[in-house]
Amino acid sequence: MANILVCDDDREIVDAIEIYLNQEGYHIFKAYDGEQAIEILSKEEVHLLIMDIMMPKLDGIRATLKIRKSSSIPIIILSAKSEDSDKILGLNIGADDYVTKPFNPLELVARVKSNLRRYTALGSLNQDGRVLYQTGGLVINDDTKEVTVDGEPVKMTPIEYSILLLLMKNQGKVFSIDEIYESIWNEDAIGADNTVAVHIRHIREKIEINPREPRYLKVVWGVGYKIDKQ
Repeated sequence: MANILVCDDDREIVDAIEIYLNQEGYHIFKAYDGEQAIEILSKEEVHLLIMDIMMPKLDGIRATLKIRKSSSIPIIILSAKSEDSDKILGLNIGADDYVTKPFNPLELVARVKSNLRRYTALGSLNQDGRVLYQTGGLVINDDTKEVTVDGEPVKMTPIEYSILLLLMKNQGKVFSIDEIYESIWNEDAIGADNTVAVHIRHIREKIEINPREPRYLKVVWGVGYKIDKQ
């Protein structure tokens, strides 16, 4: 079963999350500031991180930025702030998901399971055959979960990989923001515009030479996004 690191300066919240995740069979590591979280990540095998934003010593924003330099594990941001700007900031720094306090513990557990499924799929390896999706110099090997552009490997988070794979499997088809969100997150697309747009921008920054003039991942204004066949 997966190891989950819960980081929040409120020990009662950490203990409450631990109870719910233990009931699902997960092993929990606990940290109370960003420095402790980074130290645990350097020593232990962690499959998912739940990170509060407002913490002493090293806050969740700066800690996430440091973690993303060396790790692509799923990160769920916890915060009492609910404004869209704060959610976008969390996604911009590399978080995969965002849960606002106060939260329903069952919703948090569901999001943990969803993000772990994507992470597990990203790391899985099927030796029975090669499943390749290609357009121009952009290639996805869905057996090894590897993305390359002109032969150079590109590091993707699980969410980014899932979005890119969806578009690559359906080259030429335009997906609306709601369709992308519902396909990847498996929930109703309520207020999904900013979430999807941030991840699309991250993907472009990784696969395009000039993200402002994308060769692969293109927008159809007022409709959605697509990847053209080349």
